[in-house]
Amino acid sequence: MANAAIEYDVSLVPPEQHIFHVSMQIPDVKDEVIVQMAAWDALYQIRDFGAHVQQVEAFVGGQKSPIEKFDKQTWRVKGSGTITIRYATYWDEGGPFATQLNADHAFINPAMILMYVPARRSEPVLLGMADVPSEWQAVGASREVSGTIGSARRFLFEAANYDQLVDAPIEAGKGERFDILGLNPPVRAVVHGDDWKKKRVQDELRRICAYETKLMEDTPYPHYTFIVHFGKTATGEGGGMEHTNSTAISVRSDEDFANVAAHEFFHLWNVKRIRPASLDPVDYTKEQYTRALWFAEGVTNTYASYTLVRTGLWSTGQFYEDLGEQISELEGRPANQWQSAEQSSLDAWLEKYPLYNRPQNSVSYYTKGQILGVLLDILIRDRTGNEKSLDDVLRSMNQEFAKQDKPYRDSLDVRLTAEKVAGGSFEDFFAKYVAGTESLPYRPLFNLAGLELKTLERKHPAIGFSAGRDETGALIVRSIDPNGGAQQAGLRVDDVITSWNGAEPPRNPERWAYSQKKGNLLKLGIRRDDKNIGLQLQLGESVETFYRVTEDAHATEKARYIRDGLLHGLTQPVTASVH
Repeated sequence: MANAAIEYDVSLVPPEQHIFHVSMQIPDVKDEVIVQMAAWDALYQIRDFGAHVQQVEAFVGGQKSPIEKFDKQTWRVKGSGTITIRYATYWDEGGPFATQLNADHAFINPAMILMYVPARRSEPVLLGMADVPSEWQAVGASREVSGTIGSARRFLFEAANYDQLVDAPIEAGKGERFDILGLNPPVRAVVHGDDWKKKRVQDELRRICAYETKLMEDTPYPHYTFIVHFGKTATGEGGGMEHTNSTAISVRSDEDFANVAAHEFFHLWNVKRIRPASLDPVDYTKEQYTRALWFAEGVTNTYASYTLVRTGLWSTGQFYEDLGEQISELEGRPANQWQSAEQSSLDAWLEKYPLYNRPQNSVSYYTKGQILGVLLDILIRDRTGNEKSLDDVLRSMNQEFAKQDKPYRDSLDVRLTAEKVAGGSFEDFFAKYVAGTESLPYRPLFNLAGLELKTLERKHPAIGFSAGRDETGALIVRSIDPNGGAQQAGLRVDDVITSWNGAEPPRNPERWAYSQKKGNLLKLGIRRDDKNIGLQLQLGESVETFYRVTEDAHATEKARYIRDGLLHGLTQPVTASVH
C-alpha cells in the first residue's frame, strides 16, 4: 500500500442500483492531470465505457475543483498535490466481456469502471473495496493484500501498474471457491451459479491444466484463477475471456465448460505471453489492428480440441466430429471465397455489426485458424517424419518471444518459426491459405494423416430470409435470399415481423421451417415505416453441405503415425522403411 501511487476505492452499495461509486486518488500532481476511460477492453470492439460514467467531480486539497471534459473519454483537472476524482458508473451486463452489479453478485472487468492517467499507466496502483455486502467475498487474480477500516473488512487488490490491474477481473458474491488439487503453482476456481457439478468441474480443470502445462513445459504464473458463471446466472454473451493469470467463463451448463476452459487456459501462452506486436502495448483509446488473430485465437482453438482428445475428455469420434463441424461452418460461408484468415483477423473490429457477421460478409478467424492449425501440424509432421509438430512451434515461440519479453511479427514470425522447426519453407502455404483465399487442401493433407473427408448433403424447406430479435424482442428481418420466395414476395431488410400465419412469430424461424414442406405458404404481418402490411410467400428449398472426418482404413504406416501424433500429442519418429 505504501508503494501505491494511484489508489481507487470502489463502492458496491446498494448493489440493486447497479451503480459503482468510484473514488480515484492521484498524488504528486503538478499543475494539472488528465484522466481517461478506456474505449475498449475484453472484446475487439469500441464500446466507449465513458458512456456509463456520470456525476464526475474533482477535489484538489480536499476542496471541490472544476473538471473539464475534452471528449467522450477524457477529462482534465487543474491543480497540484493530491487530486481526487469521484464518479458513478452504471453496469448491469452479464458475461465475461462486460461488468455487472446486482443483488446476487458483482463481476468487474476493471478497465470498464476505472479511469486512468495516460502519462502514469506504469505506476503502482491499489484497488480497495470497503463496503462489500457482509455475506460476500471478493476474489481476483491481482495480488490480494489484507486491510481494514476500523473493524470493517476492506478487500484490497494491488498491481505493479494499471495494465496489470485491469487484466485481472474480480468476482464478488456468495459463489463457491475451491482449489484444483494436484497442481503447482496453485489453481483455484470461483463459481457463481447453478446447474453444475463440482466434481466434474474439478476433474476437467485438473486434467486440462496439467496437460497444457506439460505440453508447453512451462507454468508462467504464480497462481491462476478461474471465475465461472454457470446456469441461469450466465446471462449476456457466453464464452470466455482470457487474462494474464486468470479467466472469466460464462456457460449455461457444465456440458459446455471443458472446451471453453481448455481454450482460455491455453491463452496463458498464446496471446497473453506469445503476443503479436500489433497488439503490444495496449492502446485503450482506439482500435488496434492485427492480422494474427487466426493464430492467436484460431490456433488456440486447435489446442483446445487437442487438449480435450489427448486427455480423454473427448473421444476420437468427438474430435473428428468437431473438426468436421468447423469445416462445414467455414465452407458454408460464401465469404470464404474472398476473405482470408489474415483479413478476417484485421476486420475483427467489425464484428459488433450484424451485417458484417452474415455468411456472405465474413468468416471467423476462430474457425479458419483452428483448421489451419491442424493442417499446418500435419504438414510439419509429414515433412519431419513425425519427429516434429505444431507443438514444437508453440514451445519455440514461447522460448524465443514470450520468455524474452518480445512480441512476434504477426504471421511472419509464425511462418519463420514453423520453417525453423520443420527445416523447410512454408511460404507457399502461408501465401495461399493464410494471406490468400485459395481453397484449403483438406483431402491431400488429411490423406497424409490417415484421414478422409466425406461430403454429405441435406435438403430442407427454407423461408428465404434470416431474422433476429432486437433489444425489445421484436423480430427483425436481417437478410434476404435474392433467389427465394421472400424476395419475390417483396419482403425487405429491417421489416418488423408482427405475425406469422396469424399467430406470434416463432422463437426460431429457421427451425420452424424444418417442420414444413417445400411449397407451403407462409403469411406474414409486417410493420414497415409505421404501416402494417401483409405478405404471402412460398417456402423454397435449401441444400446444405456437411463435412465429416473419418479414419482411412487403408492409411499407410507413416500416415497412421501422424494420425496418432495428432490425437495423442506424440512425435514418435516414423521408421526409415516407411519414409
